Amino acid sequence: MSLARAVDPLVVPLPGRTLLLVAGLPGAGKSTLLAAMTAPAGVRVLDSGAARSVLARRLPAATPYRSYRWLTHLAHRTGVVLACAGRDETVVVHLPATSAAVRAAVRVLARASRRAPHLLWLDVRPDQALAGQRARGRVVRPRPFAVHVERARSTSERLRAGRERGWTSVRTADRSGARRGLALAK
Repeated sequence: MSLARAVDPLVVPLPGRTLLLVAGLPGAGKSTLLAAMTAPAGVRVLDSGAARSVLARRLPAATPYRSYRWLTHLAHRTGVVLACAGRDETVVVHLPATSAAVRAAVRVLARASRRAPHLLWLDVRPDQALAGQRARGRVVRPRPFAVHVERARSTSERLRAGRERGWTSVRTADRSGARRGLALAK
């Protein structure tokens, strides 16, 4: 493998009206991947971190995140629904989506808004995800993280076995792949 090849971004073709779910453990590298993304015109990216930042600016400075976490999730998911109902050709959604029910809801939303659902799963070990959380300065509490870890393990197994149905395409990447960035193609 050439050196140039090692730094090429992950290319995901998304023809027509699409919804790309970028999913994986908290700290897996979803935000890192999206921050280095290149995309053609007509792509709308919804990252929960953006919703959190907007809310944090509007609340008193000393407000702990745990008190408005629910509002961040509500704002992000509302934004996803509105974006899917809109005219942007491609909607890219950042969610852990370790839960099968969340992934199913995303597929239903995609189909209801006449979009092809695509999945990009970041398959990252729990210790790597924890290191990613520490690096960003925001660590998920142990009990919820353990739930994410178990669900992510099950999801990775389903993906490897080809048992995750309903997606137009499924791609996986590890943490090093997330650092390479993402290029969307039509």
